[in-house]
Amino acid sequence: MGRIKSGPPGQRAMLPLLLLVVVVFVWLPGRCIAQGGGGGGGQLTRGSFPNGFVFGTAAAAYQYEGAVKVDGRGQTIWDTFAHTFGKISDFSNADVAVDQYHRFQEDVQLMADMGMDAYRFSIAWSRILPNGTGQVNQAGIDHYNKVINALLSKGIQPYVTLYHWDLPQALEDRSKYKVSTSFSVLFDATQNGQLGIAFDVIWYEPMTNSTIDIEAAKRAQEFQLGWFADPFFFGDYPATMRKRVAERLPKFTADESALVKGALDFMGINHYTTFYTRNNNTNIIGKLLNDTLADTGTVSLPFDKNGKPIGDRANSIWLYIVPSGMRKLMNYVKERYNSPTVYITENGMDDSNNPFTSINDALKDSKRIKYHNDYLTNLAASIKEDGCDVRGYFAWSLLDNWEWAAGYTSRFGLYFVDYRDNLKRYPKNSVQWFKTLLSSS
Repeated sequence: MGRIKSGPPGQRAMLPLLLLVVVVFVWLPGRCIAQGGGGGGGQLTRGSFPNGFVFGTAAAAYQYEGAVKVDGRGQTIWDTFAHTFGKISDFSNADVAVDQYHRFQEDVQLMADMGMDAYRFSIAWSRILPNGTGQVNQAGIDHYNKVINALLSKGIQPYVTLYHWDLPQALEDRSKYKVSTSFSVLFDATQNGQLGIAFDVIWYEPMTNSTIDIEAAKRAQEFQLGWFADPFFFGDYPATMRKRVAERLPKFTADESALVKGALDFMGINHYTTFYTRNNNTNIIGKLLNDTLADTGTVSLPFDKNGKPIGDRANSIWLYIVPSGMRKLMNYVKERYNSPTVYITENGMDDSNNPFTSINDALKDSKRIKYHNDYLTNLAASIKEDGCDVRGYFAWSLLDNWEWAAGYTSRFGLYFVDYRDNLKRYPKNSVQWFKTLLSSS
């Protein structure tokens, strides 16, 4: 693909960053972000964070763009899944989603109105390489150049996710094909970037103060985060996994270990919630299936042994609000991985898409405001008081959108999308809250 070109001759829109979800590769803009700055106790302000700390919102192509048959886009595995009867809870699909493919100019203006510094969005692989590899689709390149230029024109830094689950169906059909080969097309188009990876991470809190449950929570964290992160920092999987999974866990060759160790310039963390964890070695079915949970010897639940929830629940059955988990997780990452550079690449909570709730009532999202305030307060404390090297925060999400298997039943957006009236966007109260925060000193 070479350099991505846009506009008159001589002008170029470079991909300043490619970001990933869970095990996808990430590029960040090569710019200096200074540590330090004001802040302290009391009301949360920009000054609560270091100078240059980046605030943004996050999105994903399949959840936002729609236009699935426009400009040469190829089919993805999620197109197939979403059109399989019974897979999506509300029987919807993302053929239209929130139509950001056609409305990106409008949405960029919404970000600018909020005072956001950055936007994390993904490149739909199947728009660039409709068959997963081979012929490059120029229309896809042209589209993302337009998006990038629109962001830059408003002073918003693009943070571009290389892959966010929407694998081209053609690659799935050729299951033996090495996926990494296709990534090289987009890697070759980037310059002056930093390479990283983003991980989905629940914080695990011991269910009791017993040694056995404390150790169980550590194991759960190592099997969740360490499984993917440890090789990049230590060249191997966690020792706990080696011991418990034994010969079923693949071994790195010396060359593989050397290749992966030290390959990251930063860690991205997608964090939403916290669960209690207790020791459990009686998962017979899991053991028979060589299940990961059986290997950990743990059970993680959002409520304690008496049935008391760990925090207030959002709409999603898995999302309980535990702001202290953010600070504990940041300290865990600092201590385990020797103070790496971190970006919070996703954080947020959802409301239900209740058809009986008026738009005016839906815009009154005080629970979401408290969620972001409390998680950000804990994040600020982890930076200023604990010395964690966190450089940015991306709220999930800019707009209500198509939430994978939950379809349209879950609303994570700062902006309400009216699915009944031409996908009009309306600012929730949380938009004004972020405006106030981002304009403060």
